[in-house]
Amino acid sequence: MKAVLFDFDGTLADTLPICFCSFQKVFETFDNRKLTSLQVEELFGPSEVGIIHQHLLHPAKEDAIELFYNTYSEYHHEFVNENKEITDLLKLLKSLHIKIGIFTGKGRRSLDISLEALKMDGLFDVIVTGDDVVKPKPDPEGLIKALSLLRVNKADAVFIGDSDADIIAGKQAGVTTIGVNWLTGKQSYSFTEPPHLIANNLEELNNLLKVNAL
Repeated sequence: MKAVLFDFDGTLADTLPICFCSFQKVFETFDNRKLTSLQVEELFGPSEVGIIHQHLLHPAKEDAIELFYNTYSEYHHEFVNENKEITDLLKLLKSLHIKIGIFTGKGRRSLDISLEALKMDGLFDVIVTGDDVVKPKPDPEGLIKALSLLRVNKADAVFIGDSDADIIAGKQAGVTTIGVNWLTGKQSYSFTEPPHLIANNLEELNNLLKVNAL
């Protein structure tokens, strides 16, 4: 194995609560619509900007986008905690000369906020966000782009994610997929699209990566 690629929300960080909060603020402020977390999650796929452009009824899209990012930044520390075990895993992979990357539907601006807050900025060899692709997950465009930038063959890569969209994208890109289910926002989640491997905690993931690659 030469590269490990990760989804971000729900995989590397439990950012779903701050995503829900930020979108709920936007839709209540501009559309007077109170969305549940499940209703917000059903909008996921495009980047935050894409979601607002596609689903907000109010014409002031740019103002809504700024409110989203301001809310996301202001309340990030209240909703999202640094997970030292995950950060240590990333540093371990780098020390073993394994390239690491992110493929997320998240926009670049919100991802940068999270990476800086969680002390993950500067760790990754490649980052592909929802702003960098034409087709969001489950399309494999972003994964294929990340592998090309890393100059790594699909047979030498693993993609780790927490959703069916991640697993479908990984399979369509021809990489080994690992489904994870360790963060609070997704603990009751089960995969409809079966991943090649499953890790219910970081210890299991460590073991899988060692078995398959080290």
